[in-house]
Amino acid sequence: MDKVLILASIAPMIEGFNIPNIDLLQKEGYEVHVLANFKDEHSEANERNDHFRNQLEFRGVLVFDIPINRNPFKMINYTAYKEIKQIIDHEDYAFIHCHSPIGGVLSRLAAREARKRNTKVVYTAHGFHFFKGAPLKNWLMYYSVEKWLSRYTDCLITINEEDYHAAQNNHFKAKKIEQIYGVGINKNKFKPIDTELKNQRRSNIGYKENDFLLIYVGELSKRKNQHFAIDMMKKVIQTIPHARLLLVGDGELRETYAQQIKDLRLEKNVFLLGYRKDVDQLMSVSDIVISTSKQEGLPVNLMEAMGTGLPIIATNCRGNRDLIQHGENGYLVGLEDEEQLASYVDILYHSSSLREAFGLKSLEYLDKYSVQSVMSQMTKIYQSVNYTPDPSLITNKKAAKSLIK
Repeated sequence: MDKVLILASIAPMIEGFNIPNIDLLQKEGYEVHVLANFKDEHSEANERNDHFRNQLEFRGVLVFDIPINRNPFKMINYTAYKEIKQIIDHEDYAFIHCHSPIGGVLSRLAAREARKRNTKVVYTAHGFHFFKGAPLKNWLMYYSVEKWLSRYTDCLITINEEDYHAAQNNHFKAKKIEQIYGVGINKNKFKPIDTELKNQRRSNIGYKENDFLLIYVGELSKRKNQHFAIDMMKKVIQTIPHARLLLVGDGELRETYAQQIKDLRLEKNVFLLGYRKDVDQLMSVSDIVISTSKQEGLPVNLMEAMGTGLPIIATNCRGNRDLIQHGENGYLVGLEDEEQLASYVDILYHSSSLREAFGLKSLEYLDKYSVQSVMSQMTKIYQSVNYTPDPSLITNKKAAKSLIK
């Protein structure tokens, strides 16, 4: 049985973006290994990671817990690199599928010798850190590193138009450059519901029928920029006092945002809900999905909003604009245009027909973003990188590898 390694910097990257890939690979007959940092300084996150690790092992996945740090300048990453290289050299993988900037760097460096023995490397860029409007330092560091490492990449996967064209136009040396439609969403889980069920669910979780619910799902971070969304609510409640903003997710800025909410006296209008497993339920009771992110790859939260049939207001950044057609299924706003953001909330509040029309248009766009569609793309990619030469003569992949070696 051929072995495959799925690698990312941190365990939530595996849990959030790779369960369908793991399922696909196991169904294809591969032995799947996972490598990431399963430790977290916060006890709740650590417990979730432990639970996730147990789930993986129950599925028959071999888990390697390696102390990768998301900060590229931490010396512990050198130790992680040596451990990753040792694992790759020992396990003789058919291919490695790596994710996240640091995970992508460490794994591609560690797999250089293994590639000479026919191990292939697939790298999914969930949003290059160099992008239109990014700081110069991002271009100086991340662009140079990504272009250099592309020569050690058998297939580079991008998830939005801007990144795909950046890799193509800048002549990245990867053997193949592909674009897929994100990680896919489960259309059976994220789907519209009728008004009666919506009001029933609202009552069950403590919201009223006439509450106007905005929801933003994402890590509490500078990149997701919830600060902007909280500030916007000062203006929104002037005309919509029963508006409620649900911020779903955890992160390093939780206390900062809690203080901001207190300082602005928005405790009755903005709620930090933390990490939740019922995002689909919270989406289904909401009226609008918003995103004030500064940069994205192809945001899962907006795809989930599309599946739920909700209108969207999002910042005009890479990734968001791949999903939002301005004036058709939502609105795009400038990165710090608080006035315009609040104005669009007001427009949608006063027009239930417009909210419905935007939601219906999102559902029309959704097919290519379904998990079934994305897994069809991934099947072709996995098959192409682990291609067996002359299958009419060589039917056993192990024998094929021996012949190539």
